[in-house]
Amino acid sequence: MDKAPIPEDLRRFVLTSIPSVPFLEALLLLRANPAQQWHSDMLAQRLYVRERTAHALLEDLCRAGMVAPCPDTPQACYQYQPNSEHLRERIDALADLYAKHLVEVTLLIHSTLDRKAQQFADAFKLRKDS
Repeated sequence: MDKAPIPEDLRRFVLTSIPSVPFLEALLLLRANPAQQWHSDMLAQRLYVRERTAHALLEDLCRAGMVAPCPDTPQACYQYQPNSEHLRERIDALADLYAKHLVEVTLLIHSTLDRKAQQFADAFKLRKDS
C-alpha cells in the first residue's frame, strides 16, 4: 500500500490554500460545472450548510482566486474560474487526489485546523502565564 498518497506539492497546497473540508467541497462542486452560476442558496442546499456559511465559502473562494463573480447579474453569484493556469492545474490535481484518497486529504485538512487551534490555545496560555 502507498504510504504517502499525497505528493509534497499538493500537501503544501492543501496546507496553505484549503482552510476546511467545506471549502474544498464547495470548490470541487463549482469545478464540476464551470458554466454553472452559483448563488449562496444553491450552494447551501448542495453542501447541507446554512446560506450564510455558503455565502462565506463563496467569498473565501473568490478571495483565493479560485472562483470569480458572475458578470452582470442582479444577485451575487460565482463561477469556477481560477485566476491562473497554474492554480487550475493544482485544483485539478487535488480533485483527482481527493477522489482517490478522500480520507487522507480530509485528515490533512483537519490536521491543519487542529494545529491552528493548538497554536491559538498556546498563544492564549502564554499570555495568561505572563
